[in-house]
Amino acid sequence: MLLRTRASRLLCLLAASALVASVAFGAQGPRAVEGTDYRKLPAPQPTNSPGKIEVLEFFSYGCPHCNEFYPLVTAWQAKLPRDVAFRREAVSFGHALWVNLARAYYALQVSGDLAKLDGALFHALHVEQLPLTDEQSLADWVGKNGGNADKFTAAYTSFGVNNHTVQADAMAEAYTVEGIPALAIDGRYLVLGDSHEEMLANADKVIAMVRAQAKPAAAATKAR
Repeated sequence: MLLRTRASRLLCLLAASALVASVAFGAQGPRAVEGTDYRKLPAPQPTNSPGKIEVLEFFSYGCPHCNEFYPLVTAWQAKLPRDVAFRREAVSFGHALWVNLARAYYALQVSGDLAKLDGALFHALHVEQLPLTDEQSLADWVGKNGGNADKFTAAYTSFGVNNHTVQADAMAEAYTVEGIPALAIDGRYLVLGDSHEEMLANADKVIAMVRAQAKPAAAATKAR
């Protein structure tokens, strides 16, 4: 009778341990797999968000896939936890039209109209199919849609916007970005995925991985 009782207790303990492990795994979610969910960059890149996990999106207003991705990534970004910082870089890959659209993105940042006109510019190009191909057509569109055309024009031709446009393309090359939209995390990982939804799901996994990696490092620093 005693042996049975001990055996029963042992079985109960094993079952409880399995349950705890199962719950813990479910809370963390599936782990990111290298080569399937992400790939490591050849060399880590500097980030602009000290103390936070940085998510960097490379995109272009001229890219139809980026247009489809925009509402999904915008909704995803709004739900990111506080330890994650999200930013975007508009790239051109040498396409003349995309260079102008990258300038437009950075000019809208400077003029303060980006939040108002970001999604609208995607819509104008891909749904309305407006020929917004140069400084004048873009400035006129900004003015007609509630933005400040004068501030936009001044920014569009400024050294700062020109420099940022060139730097963004150089950054995409350093991150080994071959197609857009692309998501990079913590300056070390490029997210993979066969669909926009899968890319965002994999980004969540990589963020969780980076967060888990930071815990032992922080503990070691505290112990010194």
